[in-house]
Amino acid sequence: MGKTFRFSPVRRVEQGSTRVSVGEGCSPVRSPLHSPGTSNSVGCVPSLREDSCHNANSSLPPSLIKDKLSQQILELFLACEQQSEDLERKESCRAQLQRDIQRLFPCARVFLAGSSLNGFGSRSSDADLCLVVQDGPVTDYSFCLYDAVCILSLVQKLLYKLSYIERPQLIRAKVPILKFRDRISGVEFDLNVNNIVGIRNTFLLRTYAYIEKRVRPIILVIKKWASYHRINDASRGTLSSYTLVLMVLHYLQTLPEPVIPCLQKDYPECFSPVMDIHLVPDGPKNIPSFVSKNQSSLGDLLLGFLKYFATVFRWDKCVISVREAKALPKPNCREWKDKFICVEEPFDGSNTARAVHEKMKFDDIKAQFTEVCNSRELLRGMFLTFLTGLILIVLQKLYVPVECC
Repeated sequence: MGKTFRFSPVRRVEQGSTRVSVGEGCSPVRSPLHSPGTSNSVGCVPSLREDSCHNANSSLPPSLIKDKLSQQILELFLACEQQSEDLERKESCRAQLQRDIQRLFPCARVFLAGSSLNGFGSRSSDADLCLVVQDGPVTDYSFCLYDAVCILSLVQKLLYKLSYIERPQLIRAKVPILKFRDRISGVEFDLNVNNIVGIRNTFLLRTYAYIEKRVRPIILVIKKWASYHRINDASRGTLSSYTLVLMVLHYLQTLPEPVIPCLQKDYPECFSPVMDIHLVPDGPKNIPSFVSKNQSSLGDLLLGFLKYFATVFRWDKCVISVREAKALPKPNCREWKDKFICVEEPFDGSNTARAVHEKMKFDDIKAQFTEVCNSRELLRGMFLTFLTGLILIVLQKLYVPVECC
């Protein structure tokens, strides 16, 4: 890696590394983005049981939803956000599945991860699960303890025998997953093995989701916008939802008056990349809310995000880093220099946007940002029309009588 670029991605941690504990206290490190006197004294992240009851976004100050666009953003968010019963259905399946898998791997744990738990899920979100198989007694299968495909093959055979699971399908991709459906709730699940980074970033994003009231509505609308324009599908060479979330967080961190802090700088011990994986869910529980001096409305932040990536951000020169809360110079190494979009994974330093490997797809993504930024008033009107139509569709789906489904 060339020294002249001063790029310092986080040290990579082995995917199966789950050991090393850290201290219980999480005191903030002094940061220019997080000055004394700007935080509340109560932890901002709700417990998992309180998750969807903790709807602080419905009580946004009037100044943050003063215009029609901001009101529409909030209305769409409230219609689409994952409800407590949605999470409970996923958790019920996770708990039962863990008990059944422990018949094969007694020391195994199954973690709910991704959008179902990070605060950015919607009512229609599928569920991601991570099976963590550690060293310890294994029922006759120690030969494949570190082979994800082998482990998932064994789990697949088990799932065929479980009455509450249907359609288990093993996907032998670069990161193998086992897809299946919970017959009781109808929820679709993706199960991976030992993706420890996925658990860590779930709880980092969960903290960002709840640390400031505007974060969740903005991100949900941007994900809906990106999906509508077909630039939110990593399997088709565009942006993953995770990458989109990191892009929004980066924008909110780098405004002249930041809307959110840099959590990994302010609370490094709460998000240590070597924290024992079983401690990760409780790591950020005492982090207080962030009170930003930036009082931009939801609508202004949405339009500002689009303008930033249309006219300000240098795709060819910079790496988005939420870990550092800034755009880093792109290093002159193979992993980064030939990539169209570079977004640093906050824990292992990999490029979360590596799926965008075709220039045509990259041009499509850029075009969606630039085409909507010709006129601010035109953009505001366009989004009002878009959100109005989307809200009607969502409400129709929510209130369809059960017998018609």
